[in-house]
Parts: sequence; C-alpha cells; structure tokens
Amino acid sequence: MLKLMYITNKVEIAQTAQEYGVDWIFVDLETLGKAERQGNIDSVKSHHTTQDVAKLRPFLNKAKLLVRVNPINPDSSQEINTVIMNGADIVMLPMYKTNAEVKQFIKMVDGKAKTMLLLETKEAHEILDETLKINGIDYIHIGLNDLHLSYNKKFMFELLVNGIVDDICGKIKKTPIPYGIGGIAGLGKGMIPAEKIICEHYRLGSSMAILSRSFCNTDKEKDLSTIKKVFEVGMRDIRKFEISLENYSTDDFIRNHQELGDLIKNIL
Repeated sequence: MLKLMYITNKVEIAQTAQEYGVDWIFVDLETLGKAERQGNIDSVKSHHTTQDVAKLRPFLNKAKLLVRVNPINPDSSQEINTVIMNGADIVMLPMYKTNAEVKQFIKMVDGKAKTMLLLETKEAHEILDETLKINGIDYIHIGLNDLHLSYNKKFMFELLVNGIVDDICGKIKKTPIPYGIGGIAGLGKGMIPAEKIICEHYRLGSSMAILSRSFCNTDKEKDLSTIKKVFEVGMRDIRKFEISLENYSTDDFIRNHQELGDLIKNIL
C-alpha cells in the first residue's frame, strides 16, 4: 500500500486524516522562491510555521509528522533544529541542485529525524547517480510540479510518459531507498483519473504519494463532518483500488501507461 500524505497545519484536519488511515501529516514551511517559480500555476502556497509542528505533535499517535523546510540557506540549521525539537519525524529538503546541499542537509539533521529529498529540479536529476551514493538518505520524493517547470514542460504529468520519471525511478530502484511521486486525487477526481496515476505508482515501484487538494480542499470545505466523510470514503476507495491491483499483470500496467500517454497527449 502507498504511504499517503496530507498537507495541513490544522489539528482537527490532521486528526481526521490520521483517523481514516493517512500515514503522514505534512507541514509545509517552504516559502523561499516558491511564489516566483509557481506564480503562474495553481499550486499550494503554504503559510505554515514551525509552531505548527509543535501544535500538531501531541495529536499524532499513528501518523508520522513530515515537515518540508526551505531550500538550503543561511537560516537552514536553525530551522531544521527547530522543527526536529518541535517533533518532526521526517524532514524534507526541497529544491536542491547539488550534492553539497544534500550532504549539508544530512549533517544538519544529524540522525535526529528521518531525511527525505524532494527531487524537483533538472540539476537534481542530472546528479542522481552520485546522490544515491551519499549515506543518510531515508526517502526520496519526486516533485512533479517544480520538476516539469525545470524541464520547461507544459503539464506535470508529461514527466510520467516522456521517460524522465522512468529514468529517475529506475536509478533509485537499484538502492534500498523508498521513493514516491507527486500527488493523487480521490478516485474519479482530477484532470487525469486518479486510478491511472495510482497504476503508474505501482508500475514504477513508487511507495508514496501526497493526497492533493482535489482529494479534499479544506480551504473551500469548512464543515468538519463533510471533511470526515470525504476522508472516510476517499481513503476506503483508494485502498480498495490498490487491493484490486494485486491481480494486475505486467501487460495491464503497460496498457495503463499507454492509455495515460494518450490522455496526456489529448490534454496537451
């Protein structure tokens, strides 16, 4: 089963997500350069704080607490130390472009939490062979939003059918490091059916995904009982679909990949 993450800094939403089987609650501190990179696309622009990490920590007894910090900068050591002190289980580094940054990040975490690299730049892809030789990397997540911008592509899911994600996954798969890809909506939601994307995760050996705003947009939906129902039904349906994939053959996954390619060509 995929480890599923949900981005929130609200206690009641985090508790709901945890109750219905979300594996990791995701606090997002990244602000440096993000608005400039993603200003023209409809992506999440977070306003979370280090205090949110401490606020959520007492309420998470099943789900892990994942915190995305800012890219390496003069304040990184202080920010990383604070989120670990406040209870982060996993610290995620975004927008790295050099292995020096990766090593610096791992040194700052210093074994006090798990480390996750967010591979979302062309440069990070180009140095991946050397990155995978560095000790101390616990997880890698492939960020399709910024990665498709880095490659000057029009649509983030293009990367699933043009060979880029296949190449990245093929390299990581040779190591013991678990890896994930982008986000997924609820079944039957999203520009590309979530079922098609989940099949790609299984074809590529991915073990992690972020539940997107299309799964549950708590900026628009404020009623907690409705939100609970969305998580209850949405998580149940995803897990049921994952179980059905146990019966898929290699040919089934290849066929899904080809159908996904046709959908993406039509969108483009």
